[in-house]
Amino acid sequence: MKVYKNYFTVVALIWAGCFTVFFFGYLLFLAPQNSTKKELGNKLSDKKQRYESVTKVAEEENRIRAKKEIEGLQSRLKDFAVDFENSTNLTFDISKIAGERRVTAFSVKSRDTEAVSPMPNCKYICEGHVEISFTAGFNQSVAFLNALERHRPVLFVDSFMISRSRQDESSTKTAQATLSVAVLIKKQ
Repeated sequence: MKVYKNYFTVVALIWAGCFTVFFFGYLLFLAPQNSTKKELGNKLSDKKQRYESVTKVAEEENRIRAKKEIEGLQSRLKDFAVDFENSTNLTFDISKIAGERRVTAFSVKSRDTEAVSPMPNCKYICEGHVEISFTAGFNQSVAFLNALERHRPVLFVDSFMISRSRQDESSTKTAQATLSVAVLIKKQ
């Protein structure tokens, strides 16, 4: 009986030692592999989703739809930004609007020494600034300002200052106005 008891004790100790070794082996070797396996599974599912989206884009219908979306976005960009080559025509457009609205003593000049100034964190668009001075009646001034804001590409009125004309003290119908206008310009 004592032999069996010693035998069972030795076998139990061997089993406990083996179990402990296997347990720590699992913690050291297999558990990290399981987490790596999960990460690789997540990466694989992400790559599969990207592959499926790329194959969908490759389909003809989706290409046509994407092309129409791009054209729509480009036309919307034309509403807000002028091409660099056409930025010089902006002065003529503003002069034409002034002539249509019958403002007098009209002048346009660049606000900065440079025609355009870079915008922070923007690779493809810069900002141009123009100072506009004119003399007109209140209704003409408002009509001119409204026409400028409706212009395509959009002209952003930064500041607007209006004062009564000093030339004829008896006439309060005319006023001297100064506008500071900004425009978005696509870089070359």
